[in-house]
Amino acid sequence: MTAATSTQRRGRTARTALALGAICAALAASGCGTSSPPPVGANELAEAQTFPYFRVYWAGPSFHGQRLSAATGLKGYVPSVGASVYYGDCVQNGGIFGGGSCVLPLQVTTVIYTLHANAALGPQRNMLLRGVPATVYDEGHSIELYTGRLAIDVFSDTYAHAVQAAGELRPVNAPGPASADLPAPVYCPGLSGAVDASLQRVLDDLPRRACQRTAAEQAYIREVRGEVRAR
Repeated sequence: MTAATSTQRRGRTARTALALGAICAALAASGCGTSSPPPVGANELAEAQTFPYFRVYWAGPSFHGQRLSAATGLKGYVPSVGASVYYGDCVQNGGIFGGGSCVLPLQVTTVIYTLHANAALGPQRNMLLRGVPATVYDEGHSIELYTGRLAIDVFSDTYAHAVQAAGELRPVNAPGPASADLPAPVYCPGLSGAVDASLQRVLDDLPRRACQRTAAEQAYIREVRGEVRAR
């Protein structure tokens, strides 16, 4: 495992850990041992459905046979981490409910996008998904989609499941179909690596010429810092 991949997975583990307490609380009656957690409670789901700050995306009440097991509401919201929904448990993987490390079948995290360089994600591939820019990373287990003023991170156990989940995303707290294209991002995502012609066309046509403005701002900053060499 590369250092970059290790860092990615530690970041995912940190996010997932915020939900494990809630899932274990659901198992308190059985000792948080080897029992599977019950589906998310009505109150917890209602809190996610009324989350007020931005659209929180999910893949529906179940995904690939795995029930929704936890969801972030207003009480558990941490702006730097975002709002997440979690599917399934770790019993099959011998995880926290079975004695080993926890890898949930699916986690979807929605966060307000802050500009960052995707190079830190390690090996990756850029693509169009649901009509918006997206980056596949973490050996295909994770996909980050860029929409509106948000980033949606899909963490799954396989690439096929990650792509399927991305195709089924819709807001839990607002109307919206699972099959339609997502709204275009209002910012220019910090993609790293190759960009094909179809993706470049989408980037060039983002609202308010977001990528052109970002490129001009970055060029100005480099010039002010003296990083532009005279020809």
